[in-house]
Amino acid sequence: RQTIGGTMCPSFMATRDEENTTRGRANALRNVFSGVLPQEEFTGERLHEVLDLCLACKGCKIECPSSVDMAKLKYEFLGHYHKEHGYSLRDRLFGKVFKLNPIGNKLAPVLNLAMKLPGTRMLQGLIGIHPKRKLPAFATQTFSSWFKKHQREMSRGSGHTLDMTRGAGDGLATSPTRGRVILFNDTFMEANNPEVGIAATKVLEKLGFSVETAPRWCCGRTMMSKGMMDPVKENARNNVDLFYPYAQAGIPIIGTEPSCLLTLRDEYPDLLPGDSKASTVASQTFLLDEFLAKLANEGDLDLDLQPHDGKVIFHGHCHQKAAIGIDASVAVLKMVPGVEVETPDTGCCGMAGAFGFEKEHYDVSMAIGERVLFPAVRNNPGATIVTTGVS
Repeated sequence: RQTIGGTMCPSFMATRDEENTTRGRANALRNVFSGVLPQEEFTGERLHEVLDLCLACKGCKIECPSSVDMAKLKYEFLGHYHKEHGYSLRDRLFGKVFKLNPIGNKLAPVLNLAMKLPGTRMLQGLIGIHPKRKLPAFATQTFSSWFKKHQREMSRGSGHTLDMTRGAGDGLATSPTRGRVILFNDTFMEANNPEVGIAATKVLEKLGFSVETAPRWCCGRTMMSKGMMDPVKENARNNVDLFYPYAQAGIPIIGTEPSCLLTLRDEYPDLLPGDSKASTVASQTFLLDEFLAKLANEGDLDLDLQPHDGKVIFHGHCHQKAAIGIDASVAVLKMVPGVEVETPDTGCCGMAGAFGFEKEHYDVSMAIGERVLFPAVRNNPGATIVTTGVS
């Protein structure tokens, strides 16, 4: 329980209700497990209420003296709860957004326009999404479609043919290269913000790396947040088997969305206990900032960075802060000539993936953001605001 600084617990800092502390939630679970409360309470509405305002930000994993990862406890609880009570339409939409995105991308011009209409906001309210929230737009060109075109252009320029389905043990006939890297095109990069993946590709290629993608499944984070643990484990199994040959060969797996990339690193070894493949894959996953900072520390980062005069306000992603910290991100930002980087203790933004979109969580979400982050943005109107991760 803390009230000043840090992230833990965002909802407690907003409500100051003991029920919303990490210890309050942990004690409620412990009382069920120890028999103080009846066993049927484990899937009861009251325990659901106690855990409902947990944003799964993982602030407690690093800030709680006992390193309690309440996010993982909540995911497991929701898995049992929904097996008894079922899933709402909203849960299914948010949990399996990766299945809806291909439709959204194909109909992007129409759907993006429709999302701006007043009637759509009313429809949002009917399925439990707050009408004041603006849903992410769909990209008219997905990252993978851009990447395939880009690879064809690269192969024509070099006179070689690229086969993106080859395994890590196969040779890849590209011209430049100081090594191969796999770019993990997460759900949000793929469908909503392909420009992030395009920029990452160009930076890595500028450094001389041969960039590849792999036919991965969704990391499972969105399903995990709704307690859909069985399909999450299936996705984890598929992705570990897919990435293992690359990881075993020492080929880095690089991502830009902390929630997604760190699922491979933080969650998969727990979802697949005792699986050495999962541990190997986890050891070879890096956020782009982390990878660039590692190269810089080795004196091996040769980029012609253009000056950017002015202040940069950096807001760290909650999962990134909990799992690896923000030092690498800040170090890479500071390499840009002329940049003045500030890292205010902004805590959590309040969105936490789907949480901030949900009608009943909107007010708490806004109160969490208003605690530090929103004033930091308002008070620096000339600054560039930088964060890692769409979520």
